[in-house]
This record gives sequence, C-alpha cells and structure tokens, in this order.
Amino acid sequence: MEASNNNPLRKESSEEKPHKAGFVNIIGNPNVGKSTLMNALVGERLSIITSKAQTTRHRILGIVNGDDFQAILSDTPGIIKPAYELQASMMDFVKSAFEDADVLIYMVELGEKELKDEDFFNKIRNTDIPVLLLINKIDRGNEDLLEAARTHWKEQVPNAEIFAISALENFGVAEVFNRILEALPVSPPFYPKDALTDKPERFFVNEIIREKILMHYKKEIPYSVEIDTEEFFEEDNIIRMRSVIMVERDSQKGIIIGHKGAALKRVGVEARKDLEIFFGKKVHMELYVKVNKNWRSSERELRRFGYNGK
Repeated sequence: MEASNNNPLRKESSEEKPHKAGFVNIIGNPNVGKSTLMNALVGERLSIITSKAQTTRHRILGIVNGDDFQAILSDTPGIIKPAYELQASMMDFVKSAFEDADVLIYMVELGEKELKDEDFFNKIRNTDIPVLLLINKIDRGNEDLLEAARTHWKEQVPNAEIFAISALENFGVAEVFNRILEALPVSPPFYPKDALTDKPERFFVNEIIREKILMHYKKEIPYSVEIDTEEFFEEDNIIRMRSVIMVERDSQKGIIIGHKGAALKRVGVEARKDLEIFFGKKVHMELYVKVNKNWRSSERELRRFGYNGK
C-alpha cells in the first residue's frame, strides 16, 4: 500500500544529510497501547484497537518516509504465555522483533510492574539495541504515580531511555519519534519511498472485519474467529469483495449470524463503512460464515492464514 501525506510527524529536509533507515519494533504486554502508538506514529489506522487482550495477532509494519529517512515501525502481539498453537505463532512474531530491530520500543502502562514473560524481559535488559521505554496512559494518573513509575523502570531496565506519553492523546509522541530518527542507522531505504506497509489490501479487510467481531461478541467467540477475504476486485469507483468468517464450531456460527442474520449484518455494515474510509472509495461486501474445526491448533491452517512466523 502507498503512503498518504497526512502524517504530522513526517519531515521534509532542506539540507543534504546521510539517509537513515531501520526497523523500530514495539513490544509489551497486551493492552498497553502498542497499536495506538503505531497508528499515531504512522499517521494511518493500520492496527486495530479494542479494549480486549490479544487484539493484534500478526506483526504489522508501518512505514514512515522522509527525504532523508525511512522508519519501519512494527506492531507486535502482546506478550503472553501461549496456550495453543495460534498463540505460540503470535509469540514467534514477537521473537522475530528482537532479531531485526535497530531500535526497540518497550511499552508499559502507568502502574504496570512487570513483563509477563521473564525470558523476553531479560532480553530487553541485556540487549545492545537502543531501548526506548515508554510509560503510556499517563493521562490516567498523577505526577506522584508517574514519578514512582520512572523510578521503578529505571531500576528494572537501566539500559533504557524513559519517555512518558499518552498515545491516545498524542502527548509525547513527537518527542519519541524525534529520538527514533536520531537512533536510526545510516542506510538506504528498505522499501519504496511511497510505501505505507508491507501488508496487502486483503489483510486490512480481514483486520477491520475482525475488529467488529471483537467489539460486538463476548467470551471465546472473537478468539475463535479468523477472516479470509476470498475475492477483492478494485474498479475505478468501487471495490467488490467477498469475505468469509471462519469459526471452530457450529454453535459459534449461529452466534455470529444471530437472529435472522441481524448480528452478521451489523458486522458487515460497520466494516463496510470503515473500509470505505480506509480505501477512499465505495465498497460492496459479501460476508459469509463457515466452520473450520480447530483451525487455531492446525499448523496447516495457521500457515494458510499467515501465522507460524511466515
């Protein structure tokens, strides 16, 4: 996908400088605001945001370009102890974030004390990569809580530079971005300078549909769902698509569809509206539900849906 020009952090250079480029990878516990930060830095809505844990399943790249830089930002799933194959694959994406990072962003929220996986935490404390530790959601606390958080994290991760931010309110984000640019290595760009992300259009169709399911269904339903956009045809004034919601059991199919199809219709209507904003043109969507038993534990199915670190 190509970038637009509405990123307020994008800079134009009036003097000749060495070109910088590198990978800036965001990690942390579930629900600390990684996706909100990613979208704020990129200036586009690439990662879905809900109040539920494990919203992000893939590693999503967002690319910010300037005349003399290319910052490749990476949103990763929240760190958890895996309970089944899908979650194990999600943690593979987090592991890969350590392998290619030029700058590592470790994100916590105000009041948080620890990372849920000690192995990852030890990697952060012992890495030679520049680490920016962001204390997020500072709009929810006071100065005393913030000072206590600064002291705690300075002791826990002495190799990190600490920033206090509110990603939702866009407070402190520009300062973080400036520090990222300083830390990037001198390098030619890795992607075309008009690129916005490494993901295809169908990926964002799937994610926006999944976001609506996360918003409107409870308990295990959202975590048992995967989306497969089987058809995507773009014309001058309209995009026509056909997407399938995969569930693991027949009972889940009935819940997704709802009484007389009302629940499925709501998902389709809300997703279509967001997709028309995202793509900037009219969208015609066909939406279906199919049972794909135990897909979360099937290596073959996970590979088909882009997991297993592939």
